[in-house]
Amino acid sequence: MVAVIGLGNMGMAMLRRLRELGVAVSAWDLDPAKRAAAAEAGARAPAALADAGAPVTVLSLPNEAAVGAVLAELLPVLPRDAVIADTSTLSPGAVRGFAAQAAAAGCAYLDAPVSGGPAGAAAGTLAMMVGGDAAALDRARPLLDRLAARLLHIGPSGAGQVAKLVNNLLVATHLVVAGEALRLGAAAGVAPEALLPVINGASGRSAATEVNWPRWILGGAFDSGFSAGLMRKDVRLAVALAGAVGAPLDATARAAAAWEALSAAVPDEADFNRLSAAIFEGEVA
Repeated sequence: MVAVIGLGNMGMAMLRRLRELGVAVSAWDLDPAKRAAAAEAGARAPAALADAGAPVTVLSLPNEAAVGAVLAELLPVLPRDAVIADTSTLSPGAVRGFAAQAAAAGCAYLDAPVSGGPAGAAAGTLAMMVGGDAAALDRARPLLDRLAARLLHIGPSGAGQVAKLVNNLLVATHLVVAGEALRLGAAAGVAPEALLPVINGASGRSAATEVNWPRWILGGAFDSGFSAGLMRKDVRLAVALAGAVGAPLDATARAAAAWEALSAAVPDEADFNRLSAAIFEGEVA
């Protein structure tokens, strides 16, 4: 039995993946409609959070306040030696505090943010970056391996979040610069459809040009399942981490500023790929 707490796009995709593999799942979300959807997918979906925990519990929550509230209810009722794998993207300092709370309750807390989006969760191809106790990860690995094609133990508590914030700062930057560079090409008479095969066969490629532009931007789908608001949150966390550790940001800080400056053109509820499209279409940060 595994528990999935937080049934947004990512949490529900992980739940469905586990159910497809025959894993017994207990699920919970604040939203009764999401609990009902989990039950329809074959999960046990109790009304009370305290009844939803399991020896391995996966969290997929929007922010530190939500994680703190969930842990306050779950930790007193989880079995001793339970492992909490938190796939939320949070600050490294916050997760170290959560790990200490869990340890005091006889449980283990792993910061285990993921890359790959809901599509990767549904396919079991996520990359999971784990910080925390290696022995606890080994206990949870048989279940987490069903969600992640790459399960990477980065280091002690907080290390997984550092890796995720560095990754997402790069993703955010790549989307900004891809939109700008493709805009240059279009202004000079070469459309993205002609440029992308060249870029992706040469040294300028990135996930933004190999995946995001062909899959979600060129055809106008914008249905990645990851919002601009979530990316803004991650970028803010990365910038705050840079300030805390004294690491100067120059190019990436300018890209981070673009995510804030274009908040009216690309609101938080929009798909995050719309920011790159907005820059291509002439929006200037």
